[in-house]
Order: sequence, then structure tokens, then C-alpha cells
Amino acid sequence: MTRRLFDIACASLGLLISLPLLLLAALAIKLSSRGPVFHVAQRAGLNGVAFNMYKLRTMHVSQGGSVITATNDRRVFPAGRYLRLLKIDELPQLWNVLRGDMAIVGPRPEDPAIVEKYYKPWMLETLAVRPGLTSSGTQFFYAHADARIDDADPVGSYVSRLLEEKLAIDMAQINRNGVLSDAACVLRTFAVVILHAFGVVLDAPRKDIDAAKHYVRGMT
Repeated sequence: MTRRLFDIACASLGLLISLPLLLLAALAIKLSSRGPVFHVAQRAGLNGVAFNMYKLRTMHVSQGGSVITATNDRRVFPAGRYLRLLKIDELPQLWNVLRGDMAIVGPRPEDPAIVEKYYKPWMLETLAVRPGLTSSGTQFFYAHADARIDDADPVGSYVSRLLEEKLAIDMAQINRNGVLSDAACVLRTFAVVILHAFGVVLDAPRKDIDAAKHYVRGMT
């Protein structure tokens, strides 16, 4: 209950503070690309139950394409690249947090097709908690995605080079969840995103990377 109150308080404050930024982002989207401001994506939530996750649209409206976005994905329009770089496109998920679909801190919600096709039994344990806006695994993804995701095969490279380690780090964090660790994760995520925008890599906490070795051999 305490963590849920933390989520509600953070999401409410976040939406209030970010409203002017969301309005500016909506204007930039409308000036950059035809189509809706918001993108709705189906994701696997708590216990694997699918829900609609909200994002600011950063891609041209089109049919098909990979569910994983590569660094140089041509579907992303110029303004969308800045929204993605600073993670502004994720702000509407604060509404998902208020609805109870997501938490502030938890494993990032995955496309149901990836869960069904690629998750090993231990990976399914990450679905026992609400997915989140951020996590230690998310910070690991931010630090390594540019180098590991191949523009020619985004899904294949994501699954083979990132997914297992990301979820192992998330499992390590889940095992020490609490309000104080959530608050620390949020602050660290701000630093990760800002530094990444300037080309500086800040990885996930070392203690979670070390604990993740229980699930994945060969992690450094």
C-alpha cells in the first residue's frame, strides 16, 4: 500500500509539473507529422494481462514495422527523436500509473508477442509485479541500447544482446523493492537520461548488475 501511495503521489505531481511540456510536445508533434498526438501500444502488464500503454507519438503513422525501435529508425520524425532522447514521450504513462496499470518503478512493460515468444520461465517472474516507468534494467537498456541494437534486425538483436541481462537486473531490483529504493531509482534515472543526452553513459547500479549474475552467466 505504501508503494502504491508513492506511485499515486509521484504520478499526480509529475502530470501537474509536466503539463506545459506535454502541451509543447503535442504542438511539435502536430507540426512535424500528420496523425494523432498520442500512440497507444498494447503491453503485457501485471501477471501478463495486456493493457493499453500511452505514449506521445514519435513516428510517422504507418503500417507494420518492428516493435523495437532502432537508433536510426526511419519511422521516427525529427521532433520525435528529441522527445525520445529525453524520454518526454514516456510522460503520458503517468496516467497509466494513476490507473493502476503501471508503477513508477518496475520492469518496463514488454510487447506481448516478445513475452510469448522469447521469455524463459524465470523471465516470467518479472510479470509478478506491476511494470514501471523506470527500473535498474531500464537504466541498463539506456546505457547499452545504442551499441547493441542493430538497425537491420532490431528485435533479433534486442532479444539476443539485451533482453536477458535487462530482465536479470530487474529481477535483482525486484528482490530489494521499497519506497526508498524506488525514490533512488527515479533520481538515478533522471541522471541517466540527462547524461545520455550529452553522450555520457551511466549504467545500472553495480549491486543490481552483480546480483543479476545469478540469472545470467557471463555478465561483467
